[in-house]
Amino acid sequence: MQPPALAPEVFVEQVLAIDAALDDVVNHGSDDDLFIASYLQGHYAVIARKLEMSADACLDLLDHDMTTSLQNAFDNKEVDETDADKIQLLWARLLDQVR
Repeated sequence: MQPPALAPEVFVEQVLAIDAALDDVVNHGSDDDLFIASYLQGHYAVIARKLEMSADACLDLLDHDMTTSLQNAFDNKEVDETDADKIQLLWARLLDQVR
């Protein structure tokens, strides 16, 4: 059982909204959309859950940690440049939706 979140309620709500948006892509997107969303979701799940356990969690910190994690993956050539661009665009869109 996961311990309760220590993060501010607004942050937890933003995390849930991003989760729902990623799930929607998985449910309604093309095969390419599915790959991009699934890749992003792998990074997001780890980082968002970790931040939910922090009382000082905020969207800016989430964005910083996600950007760093994704850039490290891209630097390691985990995905090609085209997919990296699509992943970054999806992340930016998700952030805009919850701001």
